[in-house]
Amino acid sequence: MKINHIHHIAIICSDYQKSKHFYINILGCKVIEETYRAERDSYKLDLRIGETGQIELFSFPNPVKRPTGPEACGLRHLAFSVSNIEENVEYLKQHGVDTEPIRVDELTGKKFTFFRDPDALPLELYEVI
Repeated sequence: MKINHIHHIAIICSDYQKSKHFYINILGCKVIEETYRAERDSYKLDLRIGETGQIELFSFPNPVKRPTGPEACGLRHLAFSVSNIEENVEYLKQHGVDTEPIRVDELTGKKFTFFRDPDALPLELYEVI
């Protein structure tokens, strides 16, 4: 088997309009396609990240809450590569998004920080220059 790259990350949100706004208008993801599935009373929004990354944003009636923070079993967090972490942290703060203090990865020497989406999903900015 040979895996080329990650195709997409799937996220289930509790408030579709709020999450749609966050991922498009704040994080700058581009809409690939939006589909309403009447039989499920559910939206599926395909979003482009960078040149090849993709997020599938789903809405479902009454989704189950995430059990705890990033230490819960399952997906720990989603990380976005950025060129200048300070500029991106300032941008998020200007849009009302709180971030943790910028830290340095002791293994790589790279700067990173965490913030949360509207459903408190932990998201990371990781500086790659």
